[in-house]
Amino acid sequence: MQGMGEAGESCPFEFNFDEKAFKVGDTVSYRVNGSLEGFPFVGTLVEVHDEYVLIAGDPQDPTKHYRGTRESRPLVDYNEI
Repeated sequence: MQGMGEAGESCPFEFNFDEKAFKVGDTVSYRVNGSLEGFPFVGTLVEVHDEYVLIAGDPQDPTKHYRGTRESRPLVDYNEI
């Protein structure tokens, strides 16, 4: 996300990239496969499990949650979107 704004402008988000330390409320950068591959997304962890996380990533619908892998940048399946 660095370098996407004006010169000298830094990212307005503070991400947790340590999947071992994920906790509810953390802001994460997540990825989506399929036609959205390569685009960065921002979400908030609402559940953290051993094998996956649930991410609130739709600002228009805060009740919509995406299931993602538990890794430094969770991967969400395009079918979830």
